[in-house]
Amino acid sequence: MFEKKHQRLAPRRVYIRRILVHVSFALLLIVLALFLGVAGYHWIAGLGWVDSLYEASMILGGMGPFNPLQSNGAKIFASLYALFSGLVFIALIGIVMAPVVHRMLHKFHAD
Repeated sequence: MFEKKHQRLAPRRVYIRRILVHVSFALLLIVLALFLGVAGYHWIAGLGWVDSLYEASMILGGMGPFNPLQSNGAKIFASLYALFSGLVFIALIGIVMAPVVHRMLHKFHAD
């Protein structure tokens, strides 16, 4: 997907398209992670759809839980979803920054 070390630096048009593809993939990952959280909070924790969306958004955004959870299953799901959300955040940073870092490193190493 990226040019090799001995190839010329990609044109700006290719670079912008690469960034858009990576950002689109990151947005898709956010939507999937949010869907998992909303479904889990709705079916496992027994929250309504709007409350589930709010709770999943708060956890995925790193703000923390809002509604008190009653059952042990809901608390276990919330714990696992919080850990999953942290990993998604790290993955998103890598996905979005990959073309930028690659271009910067390639520019420094280009002849």
